[in-house]
Amino acid sequence: MSIQSFRNLHRGPELLLLPNAWDALTARLIESLGAKAIATTSAGLAWSRGYADGNALPEDQLLAAIRDIARVVRVPLTVDIEAGYSDDPAAVARLVARLLAAGVVGINIEDGEGSPELLCKKIAAVRDGVAHSGADLFINTRTDVYLRGVAQGDAAVEEVIRRAGQYRAAGCDGLFVPGVSTATAMAAISAAIEPMSLNIMAVPNLPSMDTLKTSGVRRLSAGSAIAQAAIGRTRHLASSFLTGSMSELFEASADYGAMNRLFAAGALQVDTSNLTAL
Repeated sequence: MSIQSFRNLHRGPELLLLPNAWDALTARLIESLGAKAIATTSAGLAWSRGYADGNALPEDQLLAAIRDIARVVRVPLTVDIEAGYSDDPAAVARLVARLLAAGVVGINIEDGEGSPELLCKKIAAVRDGVAHSGADLFINTRTDVYLRGVAQGDAAVEEVIRRAGQYRAAGCDGLFVPGVSTATAMAAISAAIEPMSLNIMAVPNLPSMDTLKTSGVRRLSAGSAIAQAAIGRTRHLASSFLTGSMSELFEASADYGAMNRLFAAGALQVDTSNLTAL
């Protein structure tokens, strides 16, 4: 699917729901369940490749994982590149060019522990590189004002809006604000950043889907929650098995044949959303 179709998914009327994947299997499975796009979780992907989350993943490992995912899905693919794995804007732009060549239509890039000014330079370098290539890319910029406790209450909203203005001027398309959880804050941020789309992350006790939509949210990501839940379940099952218990091994397990069919040659050539065999 085209970059334009991905852009259109951010314009409503429904929320763009992204149950983040971390490898080819989870991406293909999520696609088969009807997801309109695939987003990666940086944490889940890093862990699956044997690295800690937090800009520690080598570029070749990221690219190998993304090429595997792009090979098996047909819906738009957007990739979390953390802070770009470099403080050099030119190096970040080169990485994004390689991701574009792999079939990616969007990225997430964050300020994290870095300064907003540095992130602006990275966004501008990426946008310039994309423009020179004649391609297009949806740049979703994450700000960690809430996650890192940079400010609280109204001051947090104000700081998010201030950074959003900088990031928009640098060339981003959407704003990701993980950690924001109140409808009042979401509504204030979404109104201030229009026409950029507001992306939030699933956290406990979020408002209802209807409230999220009326508050201006356009994109809801699972973040690392599904990966963490899957890992937690694996730990429980493996721990039980090591103590000699097999009672839970076969509860709610995926059907072997259905999993194989996800990767059959024909299934990879057509949209097979809403696969019922699982």
